[in-house]
Amino acid sequence: MTGNRDGRRWAGLVFISIAVSLIIVDSTIVNVAVPSIVEELKISSTEVQWVQEAYTLVFASLLLVFGSLADRFGRRRLMLLGVVIFGLASIAAALAPSGGLLILARLIQGVGGSMILPTTLSIINATFRGRERGIAFAVWGSTIGGMAAVGPLLGGWLTTAFSWRWAFGINIPLGVIIVIGVLLTVAESRSDRVERIDGVGALLSVLTMAPLVFGLIEGRTYGWWTVDTAPTIGDWTWPLELSPVPLAFAVALVALVAFIAWGLRRQRRGESTLLAFGLFRIASFRNGNIAAAVVSLGEFGIILALPLWLQFVVGFDALQTGLLLLSLAVGSFVASGIAGALSGRVAPVWIVRGGLLAEIVGVAGVAFTIGPDATWGPLIPFLFVYGVGVGLATAQLTGVVLAEVPPAASGQASGTQSTSRQLGAALGVAVLGTVLFSTTAGVLASTLDDRGIPAAQRDQVVSQVVDSAGAAIAGLAASPETQDLAINARAAFSDGTRAAAFTAAGFLVLGLASTLTLGSGAARREGAREETATAS
Repeated sequence: MTGNRDGRRWAGLVFISIAVSLIIVDSTIVNVAVPSIVEELKISSTEVQWVQEAYTLVFASLLLVFGSLADRFGRRRLMLLGVVIFGLASIAAALAPSGGLLILARLIQGVGGSMILPTTLSIINATFRGRERGIAFAVWGSTIGGMAAVGPLLGGWLTTAFSWRWAFGINIPLGVIIVIGVLLTVAESRSDRVERIDGVGALLSVLTMAPLVFGLIEGRTYGWWTVDTAPTIGDWTWPLELSPVPLAFAVALVALVAFIAWGLRRQRRGESTLLAFGLFRIASFRNGNIAAAVVSLGEFGIILALPLWLQFVVGFDALQTGLLLLSLAVGSFVASGIAGALSGRVAPVWIVRGGLLAEIVGVAGVAFTIGPDATWGPLIPFLFVYGVGVGLATAQLTGVVLAEVPPAASGQASGTQSTSRQLGAALGVAVLGTVLFSTTAGVLASTLDDRGIPAAQRDQVVSQVVDSAGAAIAGLAASPETQDLAINARAAFSDGTRAAAFTAAGFLVLGLASTLTLGSGAARREGAREETATAS
């Protein structure tokens, strides 16, 4: 009977990993499909960021909420509900006739995704112990790293052979497989303590994240302090000279302070809190979450810029872009073997540091190769090294963060850890997207000024290139009158992509520095504790 139970647990891990793949593939598959979406739906560069951020914003805002709800109502139940919602929203995204409706579908996808990710982690944390937990986390983390790179290949093939709409349609059969597999192999689990949900804390967490990401994305459009372009909704126009962006940042700051104060007050009264503030007394959990946020800021932001540059500047199609990014997947899968060989011999935190160092080398190398006349050859080894780093760092960092968390609090802890990552990813896409487009606009405007292009024509060209996220470059190149402008636009977009890559490398350096505060013995202590319990 024990063998059957163990077999079901490991089979369940397979379907849990596929559920993680559903989220990660969708996050990355869209990057390759974005250029086709831009051309068909005629969306602007700001809408391009929102196609990404609508999903990530809701995702990050609700992770804590659903991590807590999973502990109360059942982790498997909430994960399955999330898969269903995610699948239905994918159908809506695949059929979207406009950019606005696509963004709405992505918002709903974020709700489903925020149910799935923390529950997969909490199920693993509650199901596996000791060395088995380390192996399970390694599988989970390698899945993230590998699927982050397989997604662009799959998206490139679907977009090139069929349509970008199939990049969302592929989620339907995956969702069916997950639901059937999880029902057959994963046991339900929940916390023994049943407490009221902290509704005020949930609202404050959303009010912290939503305005923050809004401000980071819309700052270059509306103005960082005073209004550059007044926001409009129907017939209503923003009436103040002060931009809404600093107000959004102020709301986020006030909400964050209120969230912390409210949570600490409830904790002192012995009431449930959305965020388990007591867990932050655990050094590995506290420091690991800081590291996870900073690392994700650098890891995922660059994935927005590269596909746009490869297709609109270098001239790759979606499939070629996906094939190039496949080197990331290969590196990540190689890393899983390396991590397995090092397990038990090297402290997990050192594997995390080695992974981050590889990521820094990979991203910086990519930055040095970026240019309007770049070829695919030099990119492959650096993307491979970057993939190795992602594979090493992701799984081991998760294990370090959750190693000393009690199973009863695994849902909250997993939600917190996932929120840290998604907060970093959301900020990464927002910050690096702003670096990409702002640098492109500044360099292109300066170049056209140096050429003596009239201000009105200069502004028109800059607006076309930036608002189209680079898609307008092909149109400029097709006309003999504007071919020189296309050359300037390619150079400027390359400069913007290079700046985004160096910025990502800088964040990864900060992430590496933040791991210096992590204790190296957390996972070992967990393993020793479990071995003692087993022996007794």
